[in-house]
Amino acid sequence: MFEDGMPEGAVSPKLSYMAALAGQYLMAENTVADGGHVRTIAAGHYTVAGLSRHVRLGEFVAHRSATGIHLGEVVRVEPELTYVCPIEPGEPIGIHDIVIRKGAFRISPSDSWCGRTINSLGEPIDGLGPLTAGTDSRSISNTAPPSMTRKRVDTGFKTGVRAIDIFSPLCLGQRLGIFAGSGVGKSTLLSMLARANAFDKVVIALVGERGREVREFIEDTLGSHMQKSIAVVATSDESPMLRKMAPLSAITIAEYFRDRGDNVLLIVDSVTRFAHAIREVATASGEPPIARGYPASVFTELPRLLERAGPGPEGTGTITAIISILVDGDNHNDPIADSTRGILDGHIVLQRSLAEEGRYPPIDPLASVSRLARKAWTPDQEKLVSRLKALVHRYEETRDLRLIGGYRQGSDADLDMAVRQVPIIYEILKQTPGERPSADAFTDLATALKNGSVATAQPRAK
Repeated sequence: MFEDGMPEGAVSPKLSYMAALAGQYLMAENTVADGGHVRTIAAGHYTVAGLSRHVRLGEFVAHRSATGIHLGEVVRVEPELTYVCPIEPGEPIGIHDIVIRKGAFRISPSDSWCGRTINSLGEPIDGLGPLTAGTDSRSISNTAPPSMTRKRVDTGFKTGVRAIDIFSPLCLGQRLGIFAGSGVGKSTLLSMLARANAFDKVVIALVGERGREVREFIEDTLGSHMQKSIAVVATSDESPMLRKMAPLSAITIAEYFRDRGDNVLLIVDSVTRFAHAIREVATASGEPPIARGYPASVFTELPRLLERAGPGPEGTGTITAIISILVDGDNHNDPIADSTRGILDGHIVLQRSLAEEGRYPPIDPLASVSRLARKAWTPDQEKLVSRLKALVHRYEETRDLRLIGGYRQGSDADLDMAVRQVPIIYEILKQTPGERPSADAFTDLATALKNGSVATAQPRAK
């Protein structure tokens, strides 16, 4: 859907909805006023003459070729030329093909979208028939609510993941990052968090995911929770434009439900591939890199996306965002990880070494931080967690000493306690996706420490 609100039609199998809108618009009376023609063609973009005075950065255009109507986004505007990245790579583009302005891309979410899987353009890809458009049409390039009108974050909730609920608890409206290298378990942890019962709606953006994992995530992981969920999918083989649009469409859907008063969980896996897509589009249009190959527009778009999540204005709901960040080469200070960490309200660090030990989820309790934890803990819980972290730190810093036989029981009371209790703490933090979510992580921990084991503290899902 675009700003001109043209009706639905069917032209192209892949982009039938969009092509129909563009085709009908081409026949409108203002085609000459808002149109131009293709001047040059390059690998990742083409240029249009005669359109510069009519378009703005980020708007969409419709391109008519010998095979039909195709869409693209304006990525650069010069006095004489407009640079356009096509939505689909390999589109047949010819010199002097007509190109006309379409305006900002818009979607119209509704309750009927729950339980559905769609692409970045808001088209269904689950084979369950067409979507019913709502009455509230929204641009996917919206801005965040003004800071002084937003509600304060003050209500904690249980995720069911013991390592998070104890050491890094979350609040409704918080934005949390999950930082890890490839293959460490980000997607698995996200699947466990998606089943939290604290939310009215769940919106999931799978950006650059492997195609075979999409159905597994939706059918196996979400299961019955899919009835209150909407999945927006752009797989790794799709164009950078579609991968860039997926999180924007997802957060626009989340904003629609938030404004109706719902508490929404937004999951983006991963924001790193969103940044990669922006980089591909920006470099194709000639933008120079400034930090390890990333152009400046990447660091502009990241806060614009992430700031849209969070609490809404008074009288509305919240968007709790859980974002995965793929750290390059397990370097947690790479540009995307470092920039994102400064925007979010906390970060969960997954360590490859813990995964290699068989500790899942491999959350490092000392490196993980929730900036809103004090709003979720009681005063007694805060004191307990501080003591637990001290014990874990003491246990880890004396690991080498104990391995060489330098530890003698009775010489240090704190170390004695750490040696007795930290292995039990580590065991209680282990969870698999097949386990029933923990109803009260602190009760589970107290039971395990009291019994000296975790035999009675890990109920299995039926």
